[in-house]
Amino acid sequence: MKHLKMVVPAALAALLVFGCQNKPAPQSVVRLATTTSVQDTGLLDVLTDAFQKDGKYKLQAIAVGSGQALQLGRTGEADILFVHSPEDEAQFVAEGFGTGRTTFMHNDFVILGPAADPARVKGAKKAAAAFKKIAAAKAAFVSRADQSGTNKKELQLWNEAKVKPGKDKYIEAGQGMAATLTMANEKNAYTLADRATYLSMQKNLGLVVVGEGDEELINRYSLILVNAAKFPRTNAAGAKAFLDYVLSVPAKEMIEKFGLEKYGQQLFIYDYAVK
Repeated sequence: MKHLKMVVPAALAALLVFGCQNKPAPQSVVRLATTTSVQDTGLLDVLTDAFQKDGKYKLQAIAVGSGQALQLGRTGEADILFVHSPEDEAQFVAEGFGTGRTTFMHNDFVILGPAADPARVKGAKKAAAAFKKIAAAKAAFVSRADQSGTNKKELQLWNEAKVKPGKDKYIEAGQGMAATLTMANEKNAYTLADRATYLSMQKNLGLVVVGEGDEELINRYSLILVNAAKFPRTNAAGAKAFLDYVLSVPAKEMIEKFGLEKYGQQLFIYDYAVK
């Protein structure tokens, strides 16, 4: 497999954004480790502005793959996580690193490819069958290869397809969703992406949706509080305030409207039953 990786280690990323772990952040600062799709679509900016409006807390966010975000939680370098990797999230909580895990919204993954669709993926009802066609056609495929939720889903689909793409056709980007989409577009390759990020970049891409609709492609997002009992320096009050805000009626309405004006369709579906 080709290696074109530019992954910033989670600890280094946190150091660059959050500062030294041994020097606690002011209690007005809430350190959020979040998936790149939330940032790339612009949803994070909208939520941040609304959360900070009363001036009580300042949200300091770092956007990395879900795997890296969870690692920041494991080292106490974040106060709250905004991720989309269900199995890893469950393990994170089971190991005592997180509490209050709440799955509250979803979008879906889509399989993207060149408009000509050389692997003839269109029409495949199952995502794994689409992946099998990509491998059989020896078509190029760009993987995020960054231990993100998207990357974990992609690897799961290759496993379900019981095939592996040819080493010379499998390109490991080691980058976030936006950069991976740009690379796939340049290489006229297939890739897996969350629909929201794709729609936010669609006008600059030649890639089109060639696979969608399989239940396997549902992409669920969760918030997890980093365990303050394990990491006393965690801003537990600020993290809980952000969790409570996202699970409020104003945030629900904001998320449900997000994307309608700019992209013509809702980018995220809000699932949590707010009171």
